[in-house]
Amino acid sequence: MKTLKTAAIVLAAIICMSACGNAGAREKKKAADAPKAVVELTTETFNSKVFDTTKETAVFLGDKPAIVDFTATWCGPCQRLAPILEELANEYKGKVDIYKVDVDKCRDLAQAFNISSIPALLFIPTEGDPLMLVGLRNKEQLKTEIQKNLLD
Repeated sequence: MKTLKTAAIVLAAIICMSACGNAGAREKKKAADAPKAVVELTTETFNSKVFDTTKETAVFLGDKPAIVDFTATWCGPCQRLAPILEELANEYKGKVDIYKVDVDKCRDLAQAFNISSIPALLFIPTEGDPLMLVGLRNKEQLKTEIQKNLLD
């Protein structure tokens, strides 16, 4: 009788863990399928939305301030920064555009901006000089930089 109770408890636990695991997988799939607020740019889209790197003088092409995240899929700090930038893109929607550029796919852009270390964030105000920040920052630090360099 004791063995039957133990088997029933183990079976119930397995069923519960399986159901919970599937729910977690569904949530992850839902999050992966959700549209991303941070837009990945190619060289072509960068040249049409941010700066045309084929021109002699750099003129910002956006209608609102922007942040460009120079990143790579193999970079651990870049992967930790990505969800923070997604949150910020949603918080500042309509006020600041946030883009990402994969330095492995767009080597020409990485070279044009002298990217030698990632993550590198290019803060571009609508007027004035852009600012490059290199290294991982937390959300509060980035919000401070956005307020100070893009929205003041």
